[in-house]
Amino acid sequence: MPLFVNSSLSIPDGELDWTFSRSGGPGGQHANKSNTRVELTWEIASSEALTTTQRRRLVDKFGAEVRVVVDDERSQVRNRSIASDRLVERVADALKPVRKRRPTKPTRGSKKRRVEAKRRNSQRKQLRRKPSRDD
Repeated sequence: MPLFVNSSLSIPDGELDWTFSRSGGPGGQHANKSNTRVELTWEIASSEALTTTQRRRLVDKFGAEVRVVVDDERSQVRNRSIASDRLVERVADALKPVRKRRPTKPTRGSKKRRVEAKRRNSQRKQLRRKPSRDD
């Protein structure tokens, strides 16, 4: 079953590479003999599910492949679910277009606050100085 990222992209199962290994940490004998750690890898560069624009955007963000490693739970099934959710979330966030900042002039109030802060800072530093011989 493919992973649905958004309306224009679903990742086929054949392009996902799942690797399982033993998870460290607490868990006793269960952790020592169960392969619950999940590593999910998707090669972006060779994916046929992507358009050229999507591929370029994802390669700029992640490189040739994106990898998700999960060992949060004691169950491999839950870790698989978490890994696929995290992959979908990362890819969806990377595909969202970044809005360019439109430069604006500083407001009159912000200029006034900046000058006031500079004046207060100057006075504070002046008070910290050692008194001169004239004082």
